This record gives sequence, structure tokens and C-alpha cells, in this order.
Amino acid sequence: MFGRRLLVTALTAVIVGGLGGCSGGRGDDSAPDRPSASVGGAPAPAPAPETVTGLRDETRHLAERTTRATRPRTVRRCTTGTRRVRHTSRSGSGIHRTTRTWYTTEHERDCRRVRSGTETYTEVLRPERWCVRLDDVDGDREKDDVWYRVTRADYDTALAADDHARLEFVPQGRQDAGC
Repeated sequence: MFGRRLLVTALTAVIVGGLGGCSGGRGDDSAPDRPSASVGGAPAPAPAPETVTGLRDETRHLAERTTRATRPRTVRRCTTGTRRVRHTSRSGSGIHRTTRTWYTTEHERDCRRVRSGTETYTEVLRPERWCVRLDDVDGDREKDDVWYRVTRADYDTALAADDHARLEFVPQGRQDAGC
């Protein structure tokens, strides 16, 4: 009975796997054709990051915001001790069986982390951010004043560029992401 159940389960898994491989991974017909997993045995290439183009409007640098905080300090504390261990050895058989017993002292060490006061550390409330605001985002004149988080290098490029100069970069965060 168990063998038959295992056989049915394995057969079901093979059928579901085969149907899943044939589906191509698309749920609707309106999506463009893309390779589903691999081409010629090689893994599918990662999608290229989406670049954003627009006219430079404004730049903003948000400095890192930190505060001093305290937390419990833990230290490793070890205790040593000894314990007496009983050993036995048996030999012979029947009425000639003898048991020899002896004791040894074994040393043991027990280490634990325990609280010992507090320590202060620097807690980051807001990480450092570089932001650029664009007009005419991706050529759409209706999309103005959209903020993007960018890398430091892209920020420096935008800072050095003239007002309303065309910029192209890969945003680090979604638009209007905390800028």
C-alpha cells in the first residue's frame, strides 16, 4: 500500500513539473515574449537596470542623522569546577565475575554570557542620502519635479551639471523615496 501511494505521488510530481515547464511562465497574452529560464543551457541574463533621463532641476544632500544610545553590555564569564566520576570494569563470568570500581576527578568549565552594566553606541536614525529632482522625466513633459535617490557619483555629476542639463542615471530608490 505504501509503495503504491509513493508511486502515485511521484507520478503526480512528474506531471505537474512537466506542465509547469511547458507553460512558459506567462499568465496573459499581452506580455512581451521573454525567455523563461535559459537559452541553450545558460542561465537567463539579469534584467538591465532601468535608467531614468530628464532635465536637472535641483539636488539635495541629506546628512546622516545619528544619536547616542545605550544598550546592555554582555561579557563572557566562566566558572571552573571539578566533579567526581565513577568508573566500573567487569570481568569474568558466572560466579567468577568481578567488578572493579574506581573514581577520577574531572575538571569542567562552564562559560555563559552575562550582563555587566551598559555600553553606549551610535545609532543611525537616518542613513545618508543623495537626491536629484528631474523635469521632463523620460521625455514626458507632464512629469516634472520628481525626486530620485541616487549614488554619490551620480549626485556629484548632477551637482556639477548646469541647470536644465539632460541627465541619465539609474535610481537607487523609488521616486520620491524620502528626498
